[in-house]
Amino acid sequence: MVDVGGKDTTRREAEAQAMIHMQPATLDLLLAHKLPKGDVLATARIAGIMAAKRTSDLIPLCHPLALSAVEIAIEPHPEVSALRIISTVRCTGRTGVEMEALTAATVAALTIYDMAKAVDRAMTISDVLLRHKTGGVRGDFSHPTLTGDHQPPTD
Repeated sequence: MVDVGGKDTTRREAEAQAMIHMQPATLDLLLAHKLPKGDVLATARIAGIMAAKRTSDLIPLCHPLALSAVEIAIEPHPEVSALRIISTVRCTGRTGVEMEALTAATVAALTIYDMAKAVDRAMTISDVLLRHKTGGVRGDFSHPTLTGDHQPPTD
């Protein structure tokens, strides 16, 4: 692990996302709370929160952090038959919470997949990315695809 003992303690925040695409009928069932495993969105939120808290158990070189807040928002996007999961994680510490936010969004998406797979095994999880982060030596970051600054790689 990287030694963060010499770093200043600062307020850290990270926001990440994941998208899960599904058949329109699956999204309708999910939003109507008619899937056999129960309340998918509530369960996915809890799974995301739990995952953020356990990130250092899953990612080998992550520091265990005392998180001060974890929020999971799930936005339906019926025009593309998808849900966008946005996780926001905060702490005051010596290292950032990007991995915790990414883990939270991804595990929430995996939970949705698990709870809806009985009706739609073709769901796709995509667009897992760090949206924003604040705090730390490197300062603030916003993902270039969200700010319009993204340039595709050249060969």
